Amino acid sequence: MVLSGFQPGMAQQAATPPAQAQSTQVAVTTQALQQPINNDTKWNTGLPATPEPTLTQPLYLRPTDRDFTNAHPFWPNPVAVFKPTAYPAPRLGNTPKLSDLLSGGKVYLSLTDAVTLALEDNFDIEIARINLDIADTDILRAKAGSSLRGVSTGLVTNTLGGQTSTITGGGGPGGTTTGTGGSGAGAQGLVLSTSGGGPVPETMEPILSGTVQLEHSTTQSSSVIAPTATSNSLEGNFQYNEGFSTGSQFNITFDNTRQTTTSSFSTYTPAINTTLTGTFTQHLLQGCCRWLNTRFIIQAKNDRRITDSAFRQQLLYTVGQVESIYWALVSAYEDEQAKERALLQSTQLASDNRKQLEIGTLAPLDVVNSDSAVATDQQSLISSKTNLEYQQLLMIQAISRNLDDPQIASAPVIPTDRVGLDRLPEEDQPVEDLVKEAYTNNPQVEQAVLTMQNNLLTIRAEKNGLLPTLDAYAFIGSQAIAGTPNANPANLGTGSTASPTVPTGYGGALQNLFTGEYPNYGVGVNLNINLRNRTAQADQVRSQMEYRQSQIRLQQIYTQLRMQVTNAQFALTNDRAAVNAAQSARDYAAQALDAEQKKYRLGASTTANVLQMERNLAAAENNSISATAAYARDRVSLEQILSITLDRYGINIDDVAKDRVNTPPHIPGLTAPKAPEPPKPLTATPPPPPQ
Repeated sequence: MVLSGFQPGMAQQAATPPAQAQSTQVAVTTQALQQPINNDTKWNTGLPATPEPTLTQPLYLRPTDRDFTNAHPFWPNPVAVFKPTAYPAPRLGNTPKLSDLLSGGKVYLSLTDAVTLALEDNFDIEIARINLDIADTDILRAKAGSSLRGVSTGLVTNTLGGQTSTITGGGGPGGTTTGTGGSGAGAQGLVLSTSGGGPVPETMEPILSGTVQLEHSTTQSSSVIAPTATSNSLEGNFQYNEGFSTGSQFNITFDNTRQTTTSSFSTYTPAINTTLTGTFTQHLLQGCCRWLNTRFIIQAKNDRRITDSAFRQQLLYTVGQVESIYWALVSAYEDEQAKERALLQSTQLASDNRKQLEIGTLAPLDVVNSDSAVATDQQSLISSKTNLEYQQLLMIQAISRNLDDPQIASAPVIPTDRVGLDRLPEEDQPVEDLVKEAYTNNPQVEQAVLTMQNNLLTIRAEKNGLLPTLDAYAFIGSQAIAGTPNANPANLGTGSTASPTVPTGYGGALQNLFTGEYPNYGVGVNLNINLRNRTAQADQVRSQMEYRQSQIRLQQIYTQLRMQVTNAQFALTNDRAAVNAAQSARDYAAQALDAEQKKYRLGASTTANVLQMERNLAAAENNSISATAAYARDRVSLEQILSITLDRYGINIDDVAKDRVNTPPHIPGLTAPKAPEPPKPLTATPPPPPQ
């Protein structure tokens, strides 16, 4: 659309304010700095390159000493492969470290203690820990050529309390909602993904099968020349099958039959037949090639990396959740103390008012007013105490496994740490540097990239599934017979008699069989063409669609991370300003109350004014507690989004995977609790305002 009368430069002239206006305006935005442009190696050109994610190390994390990617060895004990494997029962009791913190009927808990206990006792982490071994069983299945069962990699969020900020996604394509079996859930129920689709890999397990059958049968006569006959037969047939990653299959069959009969038409009784045949089949089109038949192994190993990454994400989430619960407990504890101080002040005022009423220097209405304030403060204290008790219970359930111990469940939890207000390095870093750090460290990016690698495997397999089935095969075998000539053969005028070269025993038959006296061999080709091929076409294009969803989901994660990092940095800036303002307001309220109380004692003020100042101080203390708690939680949130919590605290993920914390984490930025400072005396020259 062209605007009539528009001339170049008019917009610039119109946007230029008069000189007088320029002197009073304040710029609320600044021009974006020119960024260096590099070609994105993924899909976009002319955009800054996205850093590759850092894979979770070490690989593989294991909660037990057993490596479930390897089966029982066949030698020297072949029977061991048929025995069940027992998995160790979970520890359902509390770690002794929790009881060690109990002193005088109270649990004195530092933030380091809380994080350490959560790493050992939290149920969410324990459930995620077992997923590491579950992922190993899929690698074992893939080595046998079997399909994958999958493993849950979503966050376990069954711990109550402590809201944290993280990116979550479903297990379906592109992060769709997870349904039964880990696939996307649709409107009509289960929706399956194409993951793992394509030609089924060869079964690379050597399989030995056999059938031994004993049969007795009586044949009713149907003519005068074929009288009723009774026969006894013994069959022993055996087969060996094994597939190979090249798309080949090897098969050996060894069939044996021994039959005795009363029929006079049988040349031999007993008659022994034995055959030995070896067949080799090679897929030439569909199902061909090593990469296709080993793709489940690659996918299972990618899933194992995803599981390791999900375990790291679970640790980041749970540690952040426990920290949030801890700071909520600190807030509740300090709020309860503030309510006790407020009740003490109002109670003291009410007591003083009654003394003045007794001597006749105060009106009864002032006593009623102060008594009403006492009742209000008592109700606030009761509410604060119940909130504190609930926060204490939330803290205990997050760091323990058994609340049946009354000494632990009913013990008050005393938090011994407070958040420091020292500036974090991330508060002063450019937001672009923080965004790149989140792109590199966040486990959701790592999982999305690995999922896309699995999608590419599926796309390639589905493309192979479009081809016709063309198999070349070759077989070679031998057959032999043995038997004792029938003592009463029927003579039908043919003059036939038993061959004198046929051995009479099974040993002779085996000798003829393995010397190849009577060979049988051949080659051939099997061709199977689906003339419409609609199923394969649908799966092939669907695998492409799901890959596109994964691409979009990865880009969406990048966008979400950028927004979360930016918002978290803004939140810390705002929180620090809010804490400083709340502390200044609290100091002013304390000074104002102190001054009003002095005036009241001199008779220059009223009960209403003193009560108003007490309420102002209570509100200021509450604002200060809330602002400090918000700063503590947002600091945890930023570290979690950047995924630097484990490194910053010195948490060894390998030790946590084994359910042991050898070195307690070191959490920086903490201070010891301290009582509220008394109001500072007012001076004629107040200090300068905070910057």
